[in-house]
Amino acid sequence: MKNYILTQEQIAKKLQRMAFEIAERNTGEEQLVLAGIRENGVVIARKLKQLLSTTFKGHIEVMDIAVDDKRRPGKITVSISKNFDDAVVIVVDDVANSGKTMLYALKPFLQDQPKKIQTLALVDRTHKTFPVHTDYVGYAVATTLQEHIFVEVEGENITGAWLE
Repeated sequence: MKNYILTQEQIAKKLQRMAFEIAERNTGEEQLVLAGIRENGVVIARKLKQLLSTTFKGHIEVMDIAVDDKRRPGKITVSISKNFDDAVVIVVDDVANSGKTMLYALKPFLQDQPKKIQTLALVDRTHKTFPVHTDYVGYAVATTLQEHIFVEVEGENITGAWLE
């Protein structure tokens, strides 16, 4: 039995709210790059692009970031090799815990001069040990260090988040 903290319907509402926040905070910007951390962050980024297409007037691009979880800060790869000068980059992950993964995911963008770098997490835990602030949060939850949060994804759908 899974202890769900978010249902598919609740997640849809939270993503819609975050899309409105992104559009509002970035009014007048010409380009947004939604950089999803594999695997679930990419699905969330794609969903946000769909939601943003009705409110954000600029160009929206989705890209993948792969962080080697076994050897952090091992090799970090991106699906799009380009210059990010003057772009607004939003790093997207499913769960923000210590901030370590998001911190490493920022590395590819630091070689250029982005206009802004923002972070987004569907679920934000309160165990930050690295200096990463989550700009857009779907759901903030206090947990013990022994508990884990899992976000379920089926294809392009985010079906739930549960605590173990």
